[in-house]
Amino acid sequence: MKTMAITKFKAYALKIIDQVAKSNESLVITKRGKPLAELIPFRESEQKPVPGKLADALVFEKDIVAPSGVPTLL
Repeated sequence: MKTMAITKFKAYALKIIDQVAKSNESLVITKRGKPLAELIPFRESEQKPVPGKLADALVFEKDIVAPSGVPTLL
């Protein structure tokens, strides 16, 4: 993984973004020698969203408005 000072990145941002996209290698941008941000090439998601995948993960309550511990009339 390559690193670059933020001042150099600011001067050549568009050129550097093109290089990261072509090389498919990430770049760490530093400020005063400390990591500040990471520029990573875009990758298409390999997994397609599946409708209803989280349906079993949810818990539905009958009455969310009534105070806790108070029985409902229904």
